[in-house]
Amino acid sequence: MVVEKNKEYIVDIIDNGFEGEGIAKIDNFAIFIPGAIKGEKIKILIVKVLTSYAYGKIIEIIKKSEKRIEVDCETYKRCGGCNLRHIKYEETLKIKQNAVQSLVNKTLKNKVEVEETLGMEAPYHYRNKLQYPVGIDKKGEPQIGVFANRTHEIIPVKKCFIQNEKAEEIAKYIFNLWIERKLSIYNETTRKGLLRHITIKSGFKTNEYMCILVINGTQIENEKELIKNISTKFPEIKSIIINTNMENTNVILGKKNRTAYGTPYIKDILGDYTFNIYPLSFYQVNPVQAENLYKLAVEKAEISKNDTVFDLYCGIGTISLYMSKYAKKVYGIEIVEEAIKAAKENAIINDVKNAEFIAGDVEKLLTDMIEVKKIIPDIVMVDPPRKGLDNTSINNLLKIKPKRIVYISCNPATLVRDLAKLEEVYEVGGVKPVDMFPFTSHVECVALLELKNFQ
Repeated sequence: MVVEKNKEYIVDIIDNGFEGEGIAKIDNFAIFIPGAIKGEKIKILIVKVLTSYAYGKIIEIIKKSEKRIEVDCETYKRCGGCNLRHIKYEETLKIKQNAVQSLVNKTLKNKVEVEETLGMEAPYHYRNKLQYPVGIDKKGEPQIGVFANRTHEIIPVKKCFIQNEKAEEIAKYIFNLWIERKLSIYNETTRKGLLRHITIKSGFKTNEYMCILVINGTQIENEKELIKNISTKFPEIKSIIINTNMENTNVILGKKNRTAYGTPYIKDILGDYTFNIYPLSFYQVNPVQAENLYKLAVEKAEISKNDTVFDLYCGIGTISLYMSKYAKKVYGIEIVEEAIKAAKENAIINDVKNAEFIAGDVEKLLTDMIEVKKIIPDIVMVDPPRKGLDNTSINNLLKIKPKRIVYISCNPATLVRDLAKLEEVYEVGGVKPVDMFPFTSHVECVALLELKNFQ
């Protein structure tokens, strides 16, 4: 082998990879080093060796990059959430652009130039959803915080620079109140105990908050008193939900919700529209960038008043409603029934009459729409989960040939895979990364596909 495990080497970092890790080479053998930055000279320890590459960890930074900054977060190294926090923000935007460009170059025949990443002016405290696990530590003490990277060990968090500050305050208050009242905490090992997670959703523009207490049961002892304490302390809380999750699973929320206080939803405003957000609703985590993302997607779609538009994976109808004022008709499809219920409500409260929402599997419903109902869209907007589009849906799109497809993606790898399947018939008119999750390695993209030889 070129390199050996547990041996030290001095290397030059020649690039940054898709997860933000530094890349070095020893005799053309790739080494991936988390926390390293392109241009640095570093002493590393090899921690894992595989057939064609290895992993190293930093022992000493011999030559530091001018792009490196002092990390302001105490839990940064163990949490793994903000894995680019050691890099100047402007540089993280370039790293994301380059990562997407690399995928485009490897996958597409038409080597389109990836545009600059759309960043945030103030990339702090941007999350409108906080999800803190609670549990028992090795000493038998209750803890609240975040899971350590790649483990289920809970790290206490003093201050998180990407969470909503009020949401963090509410979560910690609830936890301390729970402990004061000697209520039980869920133990992953024994699967006994009650409280598993505290989730807080917030309306960025409405300042409304929803608390979701995820419990391993259905009832909380002296629940009314507990709820009264929380709602009196924080009048901005408009909804407290008891969510039952008794499964041995990594999924945070169970399927059963009970409204213990206030309304079963909170409201928020995006652009000109008001949205009801329920416990199980998907809603973009970064509302500031969500507005920018939707504006960009709608601009690229170039919708006219004669156009029928399909919005596949529409969630609670956010982008459907954005598109409705430009289109003749918008059809939104989403598998989560609660989301479709919210989408229909959102259309009513915003007085949108030309948007129709249908619950079901996109793969099956798209086939039904075009083959049975004979509804053929002029424009299609897609925002699939990380796994991307299924082959049936791609084949359907190639069959009906809408003049434009706008593809919003949370996973550039599956985005370029799907673009490659469409580029024989469609011209990839541009790929724009959007920084929805500053200081993390995640990047959202908006890609435009225009039908070739469209008359």
